[in-house]
Amino acid sequence: MEEYFGNELVKKFEEMMENNDEFYFDTEELEDIIVYYLELGDFNYADMAVNYGLKLHPNSLDIKTKKLEILLEWEEYNTAKELIDELKGSSMENTDFMVCYAKYYSNLGNPRKSIEICKKALQLGEEENFLHNFIADEYVNLGDPFNALRHYRKALKEDPTDEYALENCMVCFSDLNKSEEAIAFLNEYLDEFSYSEVAWFEYGQFYFNRKNFEEAIKGYDYLLAINSNSVGVYANKAACYEALGQYQKAIETYEEMLELEYTKAFTFYKIGLCNKALKQPILALNAFQKSLREDPQFYLAMMEQSYLYEEMGGMTEALHFAKEATQLNENNLDYQKRLAFLFIDSGKFEESLSCLKKLVDAEPSRFYNWYAYSEVLMLLGEYEEAVTVLNKAVKKHYRAELFYQLSNCFFNLKEQDKGLESLQKALDLDSSLAKDMQKKYPFIKDEVKKVKARVKKN
Repeated sequence: MEEYFGNELVKKFEEMMENNDEFYFDTEELEDIIVYYLELGDFNYADMAVNYGLKLHPNSLDIKTKKLEILLEWEEYNTAKELIDELKGSSMENTDFMVCYAKYYSNLGNPRKSIEICKKALQLGEEENFLHNFIADEYVNLGDPFNALRHYRKALKEDPTDEYALENCMVCFSDLNKSEEAIAFLNEYLDEFSYSEVAWFEYGQFYFNRKNFEEAIKGYDYLLAINSNSVGVYANKAACYEALGQYQKAIETYEEMLELEYTKAFTFYKIGLCNKALKQPILALNAFQKSLREDPQFYLAMMEQSYLYEEMGGMTEALHFAKEATQLNENNLDYQKRLAFLFIDSGKFEESLSCLKKLVDAEPSRFYNWYAYSEVLMLLGEYEEAVTVLNKAVKKHYRAELFYQLSNCFFNLKEQDKGLESLQKALDLDSSLAKDMQKKYPFIKDEVKKVKARVKKN
């Protein structure tokens, strides 16, 4: 009834504003209108209601306090401070004002002053649950989980159904590394409030984070018994079964989850991974395909299909899905590496170059990116470009392999002196690689003999 009345007041106020009329509202009615807009997050209309209220009731402390609340939302701290100074003398026993006063210092990064004001506000005996949470949050800002926990627990005592306080109690226990106290606290809470979804979720998470997956499943099962529509809990429960290697149970849990979901692509993907772990590639492929029917751009399912087709010997399909996945996630370097490998494995050396260039640009500190890039350029006969790449590479990785590659490029380009110079550097750095390099680059075989003979003569 009150909500209906509030809405009727708002409707009357908005019609008045639209028609440029002037109606009378008493202070309580105006407060209801302002609170409606504040809860809605419409601070422009809230401000209009405040200004109209002050026009009708210029001395109303409650409406001025609402004005202060809006100024703090808009971060107009200079004006807010002026209004605080005006109200301080007459409003220190007004809880709403005290909350705004504390919020002012909180927003300015002074949590100690904010706590001091909140503690004074507690003496008024109102909004104690809210104020304890406020104080606890400020202690969190100070990096003091001990005192934060103390006040979250007081907030919970004021309102045992306060999910925010309950969740934050568990966070504080974790920050204090008090796991035994945490679970004792949670069990005590559940003894009294056995139907608390948040508490059972926290129970499951507590044991999940400690890799006690059997106990975590118990917590999730209790929660699902209370509310079987908790979609995220099915995912957590399935993750426990996966961690235990019980993939068939994980699949069954994901299938229960599918009945509740609107977007199912990720769940089908997870079912596919479980089937893959069970060495059931056809069922896995089927799940990944369902995932893609739900979301044709879901690259994770595409890449998993690529891996499966590769295992099954379907290299054409493996390359196709890797290509599709990489196009949708170009910044994923693992995808670029895989695609480059599949291009090279398929003899499509030229197509691999764009992947290899991206890898070199993104990870110049990785030696094998340069090595593979120059190798493919040489396979394509692009020796001049390979020299350019290798000259950059040796500045970052002064390694024998790169100088062997450089010497091969120069010999193929008929630049004998540069080839010999590079080969000499390669042999100086690591002559044990010479045998393998001669197999890879037959062109340098005779040159290695010449260089070794000259060194022996000298």
